[in-house]
Amino acid sequence: MSAEAAEDAAGAGGETTSQSFLMDNQTSIKFHILPFSLEAKDKPLIFGIFLAIYLTEIFLNLAVIAVICLDAHLHSPMYVFFCNLSSIDICYTTVTVPNLLYILLSGDDLLSVTQCFSQIYFFITCASAEVTLLFVMGYDRLTFNKVVSIKNVFCDIMDIFNASCGGSYEFNIMIYADLVVFGLFPVFCNVLSYVNIVRVIVRIKSKKGRRKTFSTCLFHLIVMTIYYSTGSLVYVMPFSDNMEIMKQILSVFYIIAVPMINPLVYSLRNSEIIKASRKLLKIK
Repeated sequence: MSAEAAEDAAGAGGETTSQSFLMDNQTSIKFHILPFSLEAKDKPLIFGIFLAIYLTEIFLNLAVIAVICLDAHLHSPMYVFFCNLSSIDICYTTVTVPNLLYILLSGDDLLSVTQCFSQIYFFITCASAEVTLLFVMGYDRLTFNKVVSIKNVFCDIMDIFNASCGGSYEFNIMIYADLVVFGLFPVFCNVLSYVNIVRVIVRIKSKKGRRKTFSTCLFHLIVMTIYYSTGSLVYVMPFSDNMEIMKQILSVFYIIAVPMINPLVYSLRNSEIIKASRKLLKIK
């Protein structure tokens, strides 16, 4: 219900009546989450795959956190960054994956307004504080039909916007502006950084040293490319039925796959963390 309609209701029947009507109207809305438009026979297999990926991601990131916290030698800014990254990755996937697993296992794909918008809020919070602001600004201006079908693996802000009856053009522009600030600008800065790194690698006299350094940077670059490219494509692709499955697949990459890969690339390949892990596990 729009703000203007709420004001009209208040004028006609009083403030208390309009607030009660608005609350009843919002609580009756239900969202259908339809991941991949799967047949019932395919859901157990997909459930098993996502459960394995999710548990692996949680285990790897918890391992990184445990090693860094328990070994005093790793209590330096760089490793604190690794620890924070793992913590964010756990929160990042936990916002969406457990609910997806529940939907696949139980077949109950309905979410209330509170559940759906809570998922949006925490997902965007993990992504950036700026996008959280956009969500708060748009929260009370999206009106919906009684039942809304979201063909995605979680409540994504663009799917909610496109499913709304009164989404504003300005809000859409702000989402794309945010994509530029938190997408294209970091990518540009990272590219400049890697250009300088390549220059340093070329100057390394040892062939083995060059290979090792380039290998590490290459993995970092691959993960960064996967994250930014899949995330950006989801928001720039046209909103149509033909693109639904592709957008869901891309969403899986940046909300599940990348957080699982991050500890492998940034932390568990680090020699100091490997040494600390062996020390904690008492492996000679």
